[in-house]
Amino acid sequence: LPTLLSCLLICVTVPNIVLVLTDDLDITMGGVSPLNKTKKLIGDAGISFTNAFVASPLCCPSRASILTGKYPHNHHVINNTLEGNCSSKAWQKSEEAQTFPALLKSFAGYQTFFAGKYLNQYGHSEAGGVEHVPPGWNYWVGLEKNSKYYNYTLSLNGKAQKHGADYSKDYLTDVLANMSLDFLQYKSNYQPFFMMVSTPAPHSPWTAAPQYQDRFNTTKAPRDPNFNVHGKDKHWLIRQAKTPMSNSSVQFLDDAFRKRWQTLLSVDDLVEKIVERLEVRGELDNTYIFFTSDNGYHTGQFSLPVDKRQLYEFDIRVPLMVRGPNIKPNQTSQMLVANVDLGPTILDIAGYSVNKTQMDGMSFLPIMEGRMNSSSWRTDILVEYEGEGRNVSDPACPLLGPGVSECFPDCVCEDSYNNTYACVRTVAPSANLQYCEFDDNEVFAEVYNVTADPYQLTNIAKTIDQEILEKMNHRLMLLQSCSGQSCRTPVNKSQLCVQGFSCDITVNNC
Repeated sequence: LPTLLSCLLICVTVPNIVLVLTDDLDITMGGVSPLNKTKKLIGDAGISFTNAFVASPLCCPSRASILTGKYPHNHHVINNTLEGNCSSKAWQKSEEAQTFPALLKSFAGYQTFFAGKYLNQYGHSEAGGVEHVPPGWNYWVGLEKNSKYYNYTLSLNGKAQKHGADYSKDYLTDVLANMSLDFLQYKSNYQPFFMMVSTPAPHSPWTAAPQYQDRFNTTKAPRDPNFNVHGKDKHWLIRQAKTPMSNSSVQFLDDAFRKRWQTLLSVDDLVEKIVERLEVRGELDNTYIFFTSDNGYHTGQFSLPVDKRQLYEFDIRVPLMVRGPNIKPNQTSQMLVANVDLGPTILDIAGYSVNKTQMDGMSFLPIMEGRMNSSSWRTDILVEYEGEGRNVSDPACPLLGPGVSECFPDCVCEDSYNNTYACVRTVAPSANLQYCEFDDNEVFAEVYNVTADPYQLTNIAKTIDQEILEKMNHRLMLLQSCSGQSCRTPVNKSQLCVQGFSCDITVNNC
């Protein structure tokens, strides 16, 4: 009887957790605009973070950072290929058993459910096929490889389930919603649960549900100041883009923008269904619900048609909304958070300390509950990416030389093997800055005062004091070599001045 009472007490008090992860959802271009239900049911009911960033602006490295709470230089997933460690045997051996869902299941007693896109190479024959079920999941519904909406294969606890092109049975966003509702209906009521739903939307091929294919027909990609503008003081991959873009490229990206928004309407329905089911079951008030994305996106910025993989705000900033117990509604936070913080935060909710892990991120639960003073929170994070590309010329774009990839018909290439960079993104009362270095022949640097130049039109690397650049470089090297606790050490205001991150190049003095 005491054991039973103890179990019941734990089940009542330990909160449930839901993470809805979208794919390629931006924040700077109005990506959450179609998500009216999500904004109402999660954002308005809780807290929205305006300075949420990813550790790498590409699906697989970013998802690895979410799962492990580590920066890419520590989990070693560098791009979307098996060779880049995406879902490889090496990843499985070194990282999967230490992901936050595995810790939730093993040490916090959670029943765990996953549905959707995991890592881009999941299900590859060289990665164990769909028979491989990562440790940490009681119920596993994993999409084979990359985002699709129809004609895909799911791994149901290690067994292949093939789907066709019948909307009523196969549209992936709806399938994930229905499987999530089934889990909520049939799970144990005597354990807390963690549910991760990883939708394909709004990733390409941007296939909307039939009832939404006529929506937003007059919508175009935003014509912000950095739209279709030549990036003359940026790294060579940006400089090679054709400005102005061809009419066909503009038409293509506008069409992509509309289709992306159309796919999000089904995500909005998914969120509504989950919230309503939790409410009907009497579990909503004891459940944290996170909503975010693995990276941002661009459509026409600096004349790049469509993709991510760049260091700029449109690719590295993402939506982040959370509702749950002890989170007051209608909150907005400007505190600097990153996707490496999701694991530590979720573990903190479950009562498991990040100090028991090797994670680089930190729990932002105190921020959500109003217990964190901004002066004791971090002021900078690391963003890093290692470019994809083979050391041969693209036959369609021979004049660009070897190593380019993701090329459009006009030979505007979105990536290359030397599109390899690391950045310090600083957000503090005295500074709102980005400092980036490229690992290329130019050792190119880009620096932006995001307060004065929110669209990152002007690279000020050549106009600021050399001493400031050296101090920025020093901070970047520290973050690139950090691990665990050393990544979580905040930089206070006085340190920020010493490092030269403010004063001369921001609107405020220290």
